[in-house]
Amino acid sequence: PGGLAVVPLASVANTSKPQAWLGKKPILVTSDQGVWYAVVGLSLKIALGPHELRVSTDEEAMVHHFSVEEKDYPEQRITLKDKGKVDLSPKNLKRVGREFKVITGHKKFWSETPDTDLDFILPSKGKISSRFGLRRFFNDKPRNPHSGLDLAIKKGSLVKASSSGTVLAADNYFFNGNTVFVDHGNGLVTMYCHLDKFKVIAGQPVEKGDVIGLSGMTGRATGPHLHWSVMLNGTMVNPELFIQ
Repeated sequence: PGGLAVVPLASVANTSKPQAWLGKKPILVTSDQGVWYAVVGLSLKIALGPHELRVSTDEEAMVHHFSVEEKDYPEQRITLKDKGKVDLSPKNLKRVGREFKVITGHKKFWSETPDTDLDFILPSKGKISSRFGLRRFFNDKPRNPHSGLDLAIKKGSLVKASSSGTVLAADNYFFNGNTVFVDHGNGLVTMYCHLDKFKVIAGQPVEKGDVIGLSGMTGRATGPHLHWSVMLNGTMVNPELFIQ
């Protein structure tokens, strides 16, 4: 859970690019050293055990199998002085509800591209202060697991696109603060949160390493840092798996 299933499908020499689905979700397919692979994002809530990947080529339809094993993530306890970020007012609850639908749409975004660069760079230079999957407690109250990677960096530090793509959105949200979403194609999306300033706008193409914003502590944050998330087939996965 929270990881990737990399499933070999067929030889590049023998077939054109296959299509793959997990349930109804389309799955990213890429090639490496003459083999087509499906790269499947696994939700933290995915059922343990066997799963089926439906695959279609020009010649045939088939099913590939993979299995998900258990992973135990540690706990993290955070104290927030602003209790309004833990126990939300009715007004803020409505805002979060509206934003949830928008953010979910960005996370599940799919654009068909010939290929996707999976060799990411870290979006900023800094110490990792919080890793993916931590079971989180805010003021001793359980909340959703940590869905990204936190980098401890000073306010105003450069934040860069981890790979080439197109900016889906640059907007402000209650929990995430100033946030940029970048679409990398074929169901792969990155998210950069708590920014102080934007350096891009929605619809803008970016190359790997382009500056997209300056770090800050907007939204629910105890100090300046960058929260970086990676979504694959609509699922939050461990960003460290994409860093060489």
